[in-house]
Parts: sequence; structure tokens; C-alpha cells
Amino acid sequence: MIVIIFVKGHCHRINIMKKKVFFAVDLGATSGRTIAASLEDGKLMLNEISRFPNHIIELQGHAYWDLPALYMEIIAGLRDAGLKGYEITSIGIDTWGVDVAFFGSDGGLLRNPYCYRDTHTADAPEQFFSRFDSSKVYEITGIQVMNFNTLFQLDTLRRNNCPALEAAGKILFIPDALSYMLTGKAVTERTIASTSQMADARSGEFDAGILDAIGVDGSLFSPMVDPGYCIGMLSPEVRRLTGLGAIPVIAVAGHDTASAVAAVPAADADFAYLSSGTWSLMGIEADAPIISDKSRELNFTNEGGVDRTVRFLKNICGMWLLECCRREWSAAGIDTSYVDLCVQAEKAERFRSLVNPDNPRFANPESMLAEIADYCRETGQPVPETQGEYTLCILESLALRYRQVMSNLRDLAPHEIKCLHIIGGGSRNSLLNQMTADAIGMPVVAGPSEATAIGNALMQARAAGVVGSLQEMRHIVSESTDTLRFEPSPGNEWDEAYMRYNNLQ
Repeated sequence: MIVIIFVKGHCHRINIMKKKVFFAVDLGATSGRTIAASLEDGKLMLNEISRFPNHIIELQGHAYWDLPALYMEIIAGLRDAGLKGYEITSIGIDTWGVDVAFFGSDGGLLRNPYCYRDTHTADAPEQFFSRFDSSKVYEITGIQVMNFNTLFQLDTLRRNNCPALEAAGKILFIPDALSYMLTGKAVTERTIASTSQMADARSGEFDAGILDAIGVDGSLFSPMVDPGYCIGMLSPEVRRLTGLGAIPVIAVAGHDTASAVAAVPAADADFAYLSSGTWSLMGIEADAPIISDKSRELNFTNEGGVDRTVRFLKNICGMWLLECCRREWSAAGIDTSYVDLCVQAEKAERFRSLVNPDNPRFANPESMLAEIADYCRETGQPVPETQGEYTLCILESLALRYRQVMSNLRDLAPHEIKCLHIIGGGSRNSLLNQMTADAIGMPVVAGPSEATAIGNALMQARAAGVVGSLQEMRHIVSESTDTLRFEPSPGNEWDEAYMRYNNLQ
């Protein structure tokens, strides 16, 4: 921008560089937010523009995402950012994985997308593997079997003659669908596609044989692109709705965990990460897929990362259990924060009751409190009675599950693991962080809590030429955020609890 000033009667032209602002849309399974991020003196500054709930719509026996509502929240965030004076350089969107939206030949949304928690895929893996060898699927994709993977969703919809799938002209993953609604340009971003269990782990492209097996034409998917690709400019309609100009939308690492892992503030490769939120995802960053009989037996997954790295990880049902309990308490008129619950948990009796967080019964029960109580009765343990006891039961069980997964991860990893980085919203839970360090017997570095939005913004900055390598991105994160280190405590109480935990189903 050229500014003209007058000094003692003389005209001076001064070139003032505008600050680049990167608009990050970060959508999780329970909430979303929009953030304006900028780089100042080598540090990333985040300013939250909006925050909103992401509701699961339960209708006629199914669970859906409200995609138009999410689109309108993005529009509102962009409009607010403009009104606040932010001059946006680019926009990037990250979301949860696996779910897809169907668009007709006219570009219109055919129906709200199914939510991965819908029960229609309960027996989908068994149905598919009766026709296609399961070991072959893992050899190709390196993806763990979870009944809600895109592969099983599409196979279920095809078997059920889903009208939206039959009429589809495009199939787009959620971040790609929202980018399409903003720009009119369709792509398939590679990290989000890698969650589908339909992509070849080595080439990153969809496997034709798997698509044939579910009767889905590969032409329904848009071209595959890597993080950093410019999808297109805001459409005239979106410019009118937001009051903004022709701003580019960048394909960031569209899977939220891929964006989060890009923001791990690690100085070297000898680390594991735990992206802690509704889901907990524990893994390492690898240069190539790790696909073996052992990794398949343990149901580890190989998902795409920035720069064609591989996120070798395990999904763990993270804070979902406690989030569900909090909703039930809130509905009963008992509003409690995570801080309050942790204070109560610290006063409760240690290792009184334990559960396996990944038992399918906890996936989406009508009452999480009742389900935990029933589980404890069935396994001969005391039933939690207070909020503190329920909270401690969940947190201790998660820490023990982390220990179990870390043990397997260390056996499979091609390098030594010296430290666990906990990122995401769960990194703010100091009680769970210390429990995790104690359980795994390894230092834990907690933070940043905003890792996903940070990774999203820095990928946009890289696309704009402001940031270079992935390591430079991580250096910026370490300079921009505060972390806390938790050392394992002495004692063997976690060893005894782990023996109990391993006997649970």
C-alpha cells in the first residue's frame, strides 16, 4: 500500500506492507471456531473471531451433520472479520475425518451428510469383508478398521440403495465440501482422503479395486491435491454475503489431526504425539507407511500428513466419555467445568473403578453415566457415585489406555520415542497430563491447545510464501506458544492398576 505524507512542504511516498492475516476455520465434532492468525516478529498471533456449536441432527433414525449451518457460520465469521478490519490473505478449513457429502450434477447439496456416529454402519466391516479380503485392504491402505470409515459408509449406502449416493455427481469430504460451497471449485485434499480406508497408503491415490468393490465410480471424486494447494477464490455470492473480495481458499491439511501434528513444537523426530480432544490420537510421524502383520493385528493406522509424511497412529475414544457425562449433568441442572471436575476427581479414591474407553458400548449410548455404571457392575467394580468419582474413573482409564497404546507404538516405531507431546484442547488438563506421564513412565510436554488452528494457519502462511519448511513451522510454534512439562512420578501404583486394566474388555 502506498501512503503519501507531507513533511515541510515536500511529498513523500512510503510503501507500507500490509500484515498478512490467515483465516482458519477449525471444525470439530462438537464445536467450531474461526480464527484470524498473523505472523509478527516470527511469532504467530491468534485472534478468535467466532465460536459455535456443531450439532448432530437426529432425524428419522439417523444422525446427520448440518452442513448448511456450518457454511453459514463460516460466512458469519468472514463477515465479522471484515467488519473488524482484518484484511484476509487466505482461508483454510480443517475438520474431522471420514464423513462425506453428496452434490448433484447441478452442484447442489443433495442431503446433509451422515455423521460417523450413526449406527447404520454397525456391522459394515463384516458385510464388506465377506466379499473382499480384509488383509488385502490393510496391505493397500494401512488404515485401521473402524466401522465408520468412509469405505464402510459408502458400502452401506450402496447396499441400502441410498438415493443421494445414486444421484451424486460429486462426493466430497467435509472440508472439501465447505471449500466447494465457498468457491465453486472441487478438490480432494490428500490428508482427509487418507482417513477413508480407500486410498493407497504409498501413492496417496484412491485404489480402483476397493472402489469397484463398493460400486462407486472413481470419477465422483475430484482431483487429489496436497496441503498448500490453492483451491480457488471466494465465489461472487460469498463475496456479496461477506462484503469481502476475491480471497483465495487454500487446501490446508484438511484432516484436523494432520493440521495439529504439523504444529507439534518438537525440535527433533524422537517424539510421539497425542492429539487430545473428543478423540485421542496417539502416534508418531514417519517417512513411509508402517504396514505389517503386527500393525494390522494391533489395528494401527497410516494417515497422510504434511509433505507426504505418514501419521502412524491409533484412535482412542478420548474426552468423549467425559463430554457426554457433562451434558447429562448439565441437563439435570448441574453445570460443572472441567476444572471443577478435576478438583473433585483429585479428592476421590484412586483406582477405585476403571473402564476400557474403547469398548463399543461407549461409542454413543443413550446415557454415558448409566453405561459406565453398568460396565462397573458387570466387571465386579464399585459403581462411581459422585461427579468426582466418574471423572477420576474416566481420566485414569484414559491414562492406562495411553500406556497400552504407547507400549505397542514403541514396539512398532522405527525410531526411539523419548517424549510425548500432548496437543489440542486436552493438553490443558494438567491432572490427566500428569497421570499420563506417570502411566507411560515418560516425560510429557503439553501444548499448544490450539494446535489444529495453528497448523491450519501456518499451512496458509506457507502457501503464501511467508513460511518455508515443516521444521520452520514447528520452530515458529515453539517460539509462539507456552508449553508445560510433566515428569513421571516415582512409585508402582500405575503398574498395579495397569495389570487390572489389562483384564478388562
